[in-house]
Amino acid sequence: RRPPDEEEEAEVGWQEKLFSQFEVDLYQNGSACQTPLDRQYHEEIVKLEKAGGRRNHRIFTYTDHDRFTNLEEHCQKVTDSDHEVPSYLAERMANVRRRRQDRRLIEASSLKSKVITWEPSAEFIKNNHVINTPVQTMYIMGDLGPYGKLGHREYEHVLCTVKVDGNGVIMVKPDFTDTKEAYWIELDGEKREVWKYTIENASVQVQPEEEEREQRVFRDLYGRHKEYLSGLVGSEFEMTLPGSLRLFVNGEIVSAQGYEYDNLYVHFFLELPNQWSSPAFQQLSGVTQTCATKTVGWENVAYFCYPFTLEMFFTQGDESEDSLPQWPVLYFEVLSMDFWQRYRVEGYGSLVLPASPGLHMLTIPTWRPVELGTVAELRRFFIGGSPELEDITYARIPSTFKGERLSRLGFRTETTGSVTFRLCCLQQSRSFLETSALRQRMQSVLDRLGGFSQQSCVYNVLEAFQRARRRMQEARESLSQDLISPSASTG
Repeated sequence: RRPPDEEEEAEVGWQEKLFSQFEVDLYQNGSACQTPLDRQYHEEIVKLEKAGGRRNHRIFTYTDHDRFTNLEEHCQKVTDSDHEVPSYLAERMANVRRRRQDRRLIEASSLKSKVITWEPSAEFIKNNHVINTPVQTMYIMGDLGPYGKLGHREYEHVLCTVKVDGNGVIMVKPDFTDTKEAYWIELDGEKREVWKYTIENASVQVQPEEEEREQRVFRDLYGRHKEYLSGLVGSEFEMTLPGSLRLFVNGEIVSAQGYEYDNLYVHFFLELPNQWSSPAFQQLSGVTQTCATKTVGWENVAYFCYPFTLEMFFTQGDESEDSLPQWPVLYFEVLSMDFWQRYRVEGYGSLVLPASPGLHMLTIPTWRPVELGTVAELRRFFIGGSPELEDITYARIPSTFKGERLSRLGFRTETTGSVTFRLCCLQQSRSFLETSALRQRMQSVLDRLGGFSQQSCVYNVLEAFQRARRRMQEARESLSQDLISPSASTG
């Protein structure tokens, strides 16, 4: 005959405590209770005994405050292997719950007075570099011991784990059975007993009136949030003029690597060519913070992560179609500052802003001018300072240069490190609207700007074509008219 306690059904609420036989035996004696939680359980068990005892026998729960919850999450293994070696993430995530409870006393005292820890210990790194989302946990347990021998810890098995994080996400493991087959647990022993159980969602269904009221509240909330966002953005976007282009650049100076000295900082500014302009409030220059380097591989790298924003306008003028528009150029110089306030120029570089929208990761090499002889290097090492460019645009083509040929003969330089930029470019123009006249006009502008191809390649090809056409025109003008007419008649 089947024993009466082999089948049991229980309805459990969130964080509802159902005592096991082991806990009843443990907390009945008040002298064994040490913590306030133990004494609370003792009082509840005494009340249960007076009310006729507990109704559950095999099914019980461990709430978020029980010791089992901390031990279960701390000692949990990822696999069922006996020789498992915890991974880096599993080893550090194992202490999340314990850290969340223990750090409350530290946050009020030491963290406010000690903002920066210059020499962090291994324990400090382990306790502060793990994503810690507050989670409440509840375990629904089953006492699968033999009939008449309940209350032994070795027969306790987890039937279901319910977690709720700070964002309101509910995680149930294993999931509700619904139409699936029942879960089963096979016990080790001589009889090899198999227990089957199902998990069902016994929550009260929402009434249609309450559901409609909730949907109405959500619609009202979303409507107010939409009005708030519309108020921030405005009713209309500021449109550009026909034939013009607005360029937004959200940039970041990511890092600088490969330089001789430490404590680097970057000074940069933007040069706007003809037909380009910027708002009056726009800052076209900036300087990063001083950043110490760290060894990564074979190089010393300084991570700036310095953000900047640029906004520019291009307006097509009445100039000849033969003139080639230029894109804005970002000039920058890398400098170093040591403990004795000695600064040194580490390198110069330039960057043509990308002509295509989207995300661009660019690493720009730099160089610096040098002097011949040992005295210059001794001066640079002991007292700082080094040859500098009077005009930083000399790193590319000087803005004041008006000639046909630029000679750098005799100008000695030395290759230094490189600077990495992350640029997010956005273009705005009326040409993107579905109007043929504006699209055709702006399409020619974008083609001339190299908006959808490599701007440097387009510029070189068009410049070579113009030089060839000028040479052909000069040659035709130098020929006599009688030499041109026979060729024209034969053609």
